[in-house]
This record gives sequence, C-alpha cells and structure tokens, in this order.
Amino acid sequence: MSWLEALILGIVQGLTEFLPVSSSGHLEIGHELLGTSGEENLTFAIIVHVATVLSTLAILWAEVSKLFRGTFTTLKWNKEKDYVAKILVSMIPVFIVGMFLKDQVEAFFGNGLLLVGICLIITAALLALSEWLQKKRHKAGHEVTYKDAIIIGIAQACAVLPGLSRSGTTIATGLLCGVKKESVAQFSFLMVLIPILGEAFLDLIKLLSGELTSELGIVPAVVGFAAAFLTGCFACRFMIEIVRRQRLIWFALYCLIVGSAAIIATVC
Repeated sequence: MSWLEALILGIVQGLTEFLPVSSSGHLEIGHELLGTSGEENLTFAIIVHVATVLSTLAILWAEVSKLFRGTFTTLKWNKEKDYVAKILVSMIPVFIVGMFLKDQVEAFFGNGLLLVGICLIITAALLALSEWLQKKRHKAGHEVTYKDAIIIGIAQACAVLPGLSRSGTTIATGLLCGVKKESVAQFSFLMVLIPILGEAFLDLIKLLSGELTSELGIVPAVVGFAAAFLTGCFACRFMIEIVRRQRLIWFALYCLIVGSAAIIATVC
C-alpha cells in the first residue's frame, strides 16, 4: 500500500465511521477500486479505527471527562454512573459476537461487493424509516433507557457486517425506539469506544506474537492514521448536528445509490 492509497483510505474511514454510510463497506469498495489487498489491510483497518476512536474522544472530550469524573470520584450512584452502566449494557451483544462468532463474521468480509451492496440498501431502509417515524411522532422523545441500550447494542452487533453502517444502524434504531435525537448520536458514538479499542488491542497482541503478519509500511500507517483522525473529527461534529436537524434521508438516498451500484457491478 502506497502513502497515497493510505491517504485516500484514511479519509474514507474518517468520514464514513461517523456518517451513516458504513466505513467497513466503503473501505471494502476502496480496496476493490485501488487494488489493495492482503494481510496489510487488517493492520491498516486497526490503525484507522483507533484513529477514529481518538477523534471521538477529541470532539466529545467534555462529555467523556464528565462521565469519568462522575463515575470514579464518588461512591454514590449518580447520572454519570447510570449513563456508563447503559453503555456497558449496550456492549453485551457485540461482546458475545466478538467472543463466539468472530471467525464467522470475518468470513463475511470475503464476500466482496455483493454483500456490501445488500447491506448498504438495508442501511438506507433503516435511515429512511427512522426519519419518517420521527416526523410522524408528536412528542420529543426520551433519554436512553436500559431497554433502549440493549436494543441499540443488538443493532451494533448486527452492524459488524460490511456495508451495514454502525452509526447509521445504531442511530436509526435509537430513533425508532423513541430516543431523543439530541441524545442518540452521542450515545451511539460513545458506546463504540471500548469495543473498538478492545478489538484493536487483541489484534495488536496477535501482530506482536506473530499470529498475524503485515507488510504495511510506517509511512502509509502514519498517513492513514492522520487522515482518519482529522476527517473523523470533522465527521463526528458534523453528524451530531445532522441528527439534530433530521437530515438522514439524504444519507439513505446515498446508501441506496452506492449499494445498488455495488450490486450491479457484481452481477454485471
């Protein structure tokens, strides 16, 4: 992988991790178009995912630090502990998938553009349905409950499939559950921090132990990381505002077009 290819793919990852259009699906499409393939892709995916996690921390640092202080500086049960507990509950489904179905999930990534196209169309349907129901409702919605957390967590576990947008699926599911649009995007972005860092840590151990190998160079790694971090900061802030203004339908249309194009390219 060249530094230019790493730059392009890093930008793709940074933008699509937070926009509801599937980062894994777009990375898969990017690898197909650029002709980059092999074991270095996994290492690159780890690097850019960590970069987007750090961009989440950068943009939501005030909220993260508030949760940290409220959780660890007092023994009393408070709203910060309650919020963190909901995040932990939301992680249960993806933990189960990661522990017991990891090999089966990774096998899906070998199915190419056809699966990506199908999952992008599913993402489009979820986004369109959630926006339609939001406009039909007359009440503002509620804060995330424990029931909402587990349902959104199940949605996140399903979104391990390439093309099924994690942010799109979790945000749309939260909106379908009646969660306030001001709350659902922030919860969606915070709930993924520990799973991504945990997965990256496990893959890093495999790399260091020699169980996984990679020929990814230092320069592409640094360029990809920087591109994903900077574009991730922009996309994270942008997406929170988009959800507040209820403009998900445009992303639904985009996913429909790209997904259809991916399916047509595979069939033809």
